[in-house]
Amino acid sequence: MRTAWVKKREKDTVRTQMHYAKKGIITEEMKYVATIEKLDAELVRSEVARGRLIIPANVNHTNLEPMAIGIAATCKINANIGSSAIASDVQGEIEKIQVSQHYKADTAMDLSTGGDLDEIRRAVIANSKIPIGTVPIYQILHDVNNKIEDLSIDVMLEVLERQAQQGVSYFTIHAGFLLETMPKIAKRKMGIVSRGGSLMAAWMMHYHKENPFYSAYDDILDICAKYDVSLSLGDSLRPGCLADASDDAQLGELKVLGELTLRAWEKDVQVMIEGPGHVPLNQIERNMKIQRELCHEAPFYILGPLVTDIAAGYDHISSAIGAAVGGWHGASMLCYVTPKEHLGLPNADDVREGIIAYKIAAHAADIARGRDGARDIDDAMSDARYSFDWEKQFELALDSERAREYHDETLPQDVFKEAEFCSMCGPKFCSYKISQDIMDNPDAISKIAEEAKAAETAAHAV
Repeated sequence: MRTAWVKKREKDTVRTQMHYAKKGIITEEMKYVATIEKLDAELVRSEVARGRLIIPANVNHTNLEPMAIGIAATCKINANIGSSAIASDVQGEIEKIQVSQHYKADTAMDLSTGGDLDEIRRAVIANSKIPIGTVPIYQILHDVNNKIEDLSIDVMLEVLERQAQQGVSYFTIHAGFLLETMPKIAKRKMGIVSRGGSLMAAWMMHYHKENPFYSAYDDILDICAKYDVSLSLGDSLRPGCLADASDDAQLGELKVLGELTLRAWEKDVQVMIEGPGHVPLNQIERNMKIQRELCHEAPFYILGPLVTDIAAGYDHISSAIGAAVGGWHGASMLCYVTPKEHLGLPNADDVREGIIAYKIAAHAADIARGRDGARDIDDAMSDARYSFDWEKQFELALDSERAREYHDETLPQDVFKEAEFCSMCGPKFCSYKISQDIMDNPDAISKIAEEAKAAETAAHAV
């Protein structure tokens, strides 16, 4: 849908949504987002101009359907996909992006580290109507044969431009982790758990020079401005366990990310900030508040956070709890976690589980925020349940296939789609049915109420 929209801007040197928003221009992407989000188009424009809302939409990803990330929009979720050095398969990644879209992920990150990375990325973008993000350092390292000492700024910028040309809509770059922060890491229980962060640490330790993403930041911004690639400023020093949450290393990096945000806005580049990984439940609200203050209200994109460290195999649940609280207190996008987190490379089924867990968290956050219309679907589900409209219940469920599958495990015949009970309570003990039978006799209810009131009056007189 965007081919014609992009073509008329092809002569512009800077083609970002923020650039046009600052000029007072409401782009077609902004209009589309306004319709989807049920917002005023001028509000969308002003939020993009202010930096509180981003529309990640690379000019070369023309089959992308625009979406928005920001406090004025609904809470979004991201699905991570990608190959590893141990398992790489283009078709497998195509299946993951298709599953991601089927279950309504809002964006996806291709975190591939093995196989033909360019081929995988081209296939993912070609099969995606949602924005695709990457962590370019993975390919940068891949292209220098995993020799961190061979990483140069020229190689780094070449990879960034190549990915931008392919249609990547946002880059996670680890530019806020500086040499001066190194001593703070030694105090941690788990050091650096970010892959990108650990690679930057290794490079800085080898050369005793400043982070190359920080040194070349202006050049990176020029690439982003040319293709309208949004920056997701990575949290290299996110806590990897509860013991390291909200420490000096994490918050020190967050302050630098705030400074980098202002520099990006000066060049009309859209920005969101990545957030913490493992945070106790009682610290989440404070983390959301600190981010808003230090990063000038740029959208916050959080990984979980996981609220306990012992849920291996169920980290999608542990993290969805934290994600719901984070979304309630202002996070704009939630990065999903699958059951395989900390254990292995997720497959398509794991992607499904992670997405649904996070769709629940994001929806719960929208309800908690009091967003207009957020609870309408819940009220419709309540009506469908109380009226035993099974087909409507399946339709409204976040995972319609799973809802139908569980119902049909014990009552698969079509006749039970009309039944006024399920296999939990059976025909004689359904509370809905019992309540309806009572409510169908209002005269009896009134009589009982009058008798109870008379008895209370008599007792009071005595």
